[in-house]
Amino acid sequence: MIRKASLEDPPAILDLVNTFAARDMMLPRSLHDTYENIRDFFVCEESGRIVGCAALHVSWEGLGEIRSLAVRDECQHKGVGSRLVKACLKEARKLGMRKVFTLTYVPDFFRRHGFKGYPKDKLPHKVWSDCLNCPKFPDCDEVAMLIDLTETK
Repeated sequence: MIRKASLEDPPAILDLVNTFAARDMMLPRSLHDTYENIRDFFVCEESGRIVGCAALHVSWEGLGEIRSLAVRDECQHKGVGSRLVKACLKEARKLGMRKVFTLTYVPDFFRRHGFKGYPKDKLPHKVWSDCLNCPKFPDCDEVAMLIDLTETK
């Protein structure tokens, strides 16, 4: 079941995200940051356990970012990530976003959802505020992907 995250979910979200951060696959989050941004998150819950999460973050006028997409290893390749991305894109449309981007190590996954490669230097500078805390900054090796919601339904 995909649902908006609640105030009970940050510890589970944090555990999931930081598991992948420890593998150098995404930025780590703090518990404070997770609570502060809880309204951005969707979670996938199975049998009372959070098995996946993703956040839709408002970045700029008409622009959003899908971030912190993580699915437990044993639940991967079962459609959980796809359902989370679809939930984020549905909300993006509802909010009036025209474009949504992501920075990812799995561009093929996002291509299957209509995202296309996009030059990082074309993203607004505001996007890079989180990057300043990344140990890979300024040598980011993630791939920027973008979907134009005005072109897709």
